[in-house]
Amino acid sequence: MKFSCEKVVLQNAINTAGRAVSTKSSIPALEGLLLICYGGSLIVSGYNMQLGIRTRFACDSEEDGALVLNARLFGDIVRRMPDDTLTLVSDDSMTVKLHCGDADFDIQALPAADFPQLPEVEEKNAFSLPEKTLGAMIRQTSFAVSTNESRPVHMGSLFEVTPDELTMVSVDGFRLALRREKLEDARGGVFSFVAPGTALNEVEKVCEDIDEPVKITLGDRHVLFEVGETELICRRLEGEFLDYKNAIPRSNPIHLLVDAKSMIESLERVSVVINEKLKSPVRCRFGDGMVVFSARTANGDAKDVCKYTGDAGDLEIGFNNRYLTEALRYAPAETVQLELNSGISPAIVVPATEGDRSFLYMVLPVRLKA
Repeated sequence: MKFSCEKVVLQNAINTAGRAVSTKSSIPALEGLLLICYGGSLIVSGYNMQLGIRTRFACDSEEDGALVLNARLFGDIVRRMPDDTLTLVSDDSMTVKLHCGDADFDIQALPAADFPQLPEVEEKNAFSLPEKTLGAMIRQTSFAVSTNESRPVHMGSLFEVTPDELTMVSVDGFRLALRREKLEDARGGVFSFVAPGTALNEVEKVCEDIDEPVKITLGDRHVLFEVGETELICRRLEGEFLDYKNAIPRSNPIHLLVDAKSMIESLERVSVVINEKLKSPVRCRFGDGMVVFSARTANGDAKDVCKYTGDAGDLEIGFNNRYLTEALRYAPAETVQLELNSGISPAIVVPATEGDRSFLYMVLPVRLKA
């Protein structure tokens, strides 16, 4: 194998594919990156048996070939090389020579045959949407993905696809995050699947703030995300996802309009006395267009107020400070509607505009001591 390319282009490819590399494995090749030089392109792949990422770019290739290089070592070398044209040459003994500017390295490679083959995803259903839209939907729901391994299916996000709409849902037993967006290109009718949260976080990092389409292909056991010249392949999560439609109460009599930023600032001020060792719910007392937030721990007492529009009566309810703050922070609107019922019913955050169904966040309350 012999090729040349700009160092920064190779470094970006290493960083992207390297996110799927095993940090420690009994199979040495899984700690490496597979490099395939073919027809004027270089394909860089990482695979940890759960997530596979491969990305390609054009290079000046003189000799096609394939090999595996330790991801950490290869990445460190390329990162420290000068910003110049980098040349890689390998010989029959699997010795790789790297040259860039005045820097030269000789490192050992592994045969490409040692690298497990990434799964092939045969198209069963598919749809596409803009990069910036998919990235935003993942970012605005992934915070509610469960980390509890006793329910593996909730360690991912549910994708529900119809010919004209995509709904993404994440739940963790204490809160729910839902986002909807219109679709223009869904092939396969109505279908659904659950993709792992860890894989979706990597998809979100690859997505840029552009309108270029991302194609998402559903196979029998895997999901393929095609973002520009990068492909991400992950295993579908199996199991019965929460029946979220029946879990969301929609007969809440109290509807309040709140400024999300102002309420977040009030919650953050009160949360200063709360930490991992000294946990305490934030007590919320509604009345006369003002909600009084308060918290009490061994660190001290904190209190702050925030305005709202609407009638909440004299409702008092408690919440986990982080859960309520994140629901407001990730809601893609400056003004939101907060729906409430009683001191033991969930809070619902929805768009302030009537008829807008683009997002919904639900936070379960915390029982307050008298």
